[in-house]
Amino acid sequence: MAAGRAFSPTFYLLFPFATRYALFPTPPINRYNTTMKTIGLIGGMSWESTAHYYAALNRETAARLGGLHSAPVIVHSVDFAPIEALQRAGNWDAAGDELARIAAGLEGAGAELIGLATNTMHICAPQIRAALSVPFLHIATPTAEALVADGMRRVGLLGTRFTMEKRFYIEELEAAGLEVLVPDVGITNLNGIIYEELCRGIVRDESRAIYVEAVNRLRGRGAEAVILGCTEIGMLIDDDVSPLPTYDTTELHARALVAAALA
Repeated sequence: MAAGRAFSPTFYLLFPFATRYALFPTPPINRYNTTMKTIGLIGGMSWESTAHYYAALNRETAARLGGLHSAPVIVHSVDFAPIEALQRAGNWDAAGDELARIAAGLEGAGAELIGLATNTMHICAPQIRAALSVPFLHIATPTAEALVADGMRRVGLLGTRFTMEKRFYIEELEAAGLEVLVPDVGITNLNGIIYEELCRGIVRDESRAIYVEAVNRLRGRGAEAVILGCTEIGMLIDDDVSPLPTYDTTELHARALVAAALA
């Protein structure tokens, strides 16, 4: 952010999150040992989910430290339109170069730990890591750890078509011993709901029903749980409506970032 430039984002009340976050239990409040690393967050993809990230980071920090404590966070929120155009074009190298540049800028601004507030763009994780001398926490890592800790073995994955069809994300989950199932029909429709509705703040009951049906089909194929593998999907479904336990990557990632920052 340019020096002297005001930053006054508006954030919204979060939906009820799923409850599968025991892997990062909130310890007893400690108001004295408050040393915490500064988190650098690459956001804006979309800004809707980045707002949820910001709230989750601060909520978790307050729960751990108590009082008026909040998370030291530097956010670089990108313009999503050019990034989305690179996605459609399959120009992942150019997208990775841009995200690596941003990550290095966050480190230069004082961030001691970097998080990328999007599942899909973790396809560029190798380029981002290569640009950094500080840790980069992959979003799939805490997700896989939470699933394994809960004894899950076969899981469904919902996300953008890039996340569901390409191997970059599934391989991270498989490395943890998980069997990953993706929808066998309707991927184009599920993807369209993310980009045309959720990324624009539009939440429709009709779209929720489509996602619930997708989860039902995954359950019918043996899935024991479902990963909300796009940071916007939690706006649409959670445990209250899902036929399977949900693992919200936004919440899991945010909690893991706070845990790492306090380690």
